[in-house]
Amino acid sequence: MTKKMIVIGAATAMAAHFAAFQAKAALLPYEKREDPTIKSVAESIDKIATAFEEYKKTNDQRIEAIKAGNSTADFDAKLAKMDQHIESLNEAKSRLEKVETKLARPGAGGGEQKDGQSKEAVEYREAFMSWMRAPGDHERQQKAAQAQKALEAKATQTVTSTGSAGGFALPEEIERTIARLGVEASPMRQLATVRTVGSPDYTELFDIGGAGFEWVGETDTRNQTNTPNLVEVKPTFGMASAKPQASEESLDDLFFNVEDWLISSASESMYAGEGAAFFLGDGIKKPTGMLGGPAPVATADGGRAFGTLQYIASGQAAAMPTSADVFYDLIYSLRARYRANARWVTNKLILAAMRKYKDTQGQYLWQPSLVAGQPDLFMGYGVTEAEDMPGLAANAFPVAFGDFKEGYLICDRVGMRMTRDEITTPGMVKFYIRKRVGGKLRNTQAIKLLKIATA
Repeated sequence: MTKKMIVIGAATAMAAHFAAFQAKAALLPYEKREDPTIKSVAESIDKIATAFEEYKKTNDQRIEAIKAGNSTADFDAKLAKMDQHIESLNEAKSRLEKVETKLARPGAGGGEQKDGQSKEAVEYREAFMSWMRAPGDHERQQKAAQAQKALEAKATQTVTSTGSAGGFALPEEIERTIARLGVEASPMRQLATVRTVGSPDYTELFDIGGAGFEWVGETDTRNQTNTPNLVEVKPTFGMASAKPQASEESLDDLFFNVEDWLISSASESMYAGEGAAFFLGDGIKKPTGMLGGPAPVATADGGRAFGTLQYIASGQAAAMPTSADVFYDLIYSLRARYRANARWVTNKLILAAMRKYKDTQGQYLWQPSLVAGQPDLFMGYGVTEAEDMPGLAANAFPVAFGDFKEGYLICDRVGMRMTRDEITTPGMVKFYIRKRVGGKLRNTQAIKLLKIATA
């Protein structure tokens, strides 16, 4: 064998080994964690775009493996890790957007008298926070009660009780902050119609038939047209409550920020519970959730009872649709007037499946958000992640599409109240914060569902 042949043979072997290494590397687990150095929304957008390009390449390899009849287990595992990475980047982007928005607000970091608060509101807030640090102190309790009466007389805030026995009203600024955090924590609050009401007897009237209409000439007889067919939408209410507790020592500590602790503790527990109710609540001492009313049916708008949602079947007994055509059916089952403001709502596991769909030209139907403040898109419509939406299971409704401002109603009773308890657990002070909230489907023609079923 000549020296030239030996060199050629060695080169061929090396090329074969390199090709095998590349093929193996493509199947290695995808390990990529959120980059702690991300410092801006623009940087997070760049990283999301890069990650999604990698995702598409890997999914294309998975599709080719399916066509060749090969196992896709390694590709599925790699895609799952990529999904986690993209989710973490999206979360980082959302956090940075909130920070940048907060810093851009006029008056950020301003003085004590914020947003045009009255002198009485500021004094009540100070007296309230002083009472919180020592709820058993009679003098502080009296000052808080007097400041509350002065605020009520000024009529800048609705006060639902007087004195600590029935509970003090939360200062307006603290209540607004808790409510703002609630909007961020509850996806449905971001999407639905939210009204502040003074009574749980609140109702809205909907015209489901429409008044009659006719064309007439100038001298023609005007016939009696049909009268509107009105139905009532009456939300069901419940008491949303949180019971954060702190040690007496921490409340005595001047460096312990009682206000921030109260806001974060109350908002986290209270709005997590109500968020679940807006989707799944049964209406018993709580809101009636989007999926908590009458069982959805396949009947279209013309022949379906008001108050009942329509579903489109996935075509699979226990799996997502095999074709994107089902999603087109879902979109166009919605009337044009509602499609203008429509969006998708689902949980993150279903989002991972939706990222893989392509159109007939091989283009991915999912597009990550590459603009600050804008959502990811699926088939051109925004996507909202809601962990309280059902997962993938037979007869489940894991995807909703529609105009949720038109379709769902949230009602908040005026004011939050708080009472304290320093007796139940020695050494600890509990603060019982509560408010009444209601919810119900508003217009059931404005929301459609995907049902995991063959028909």
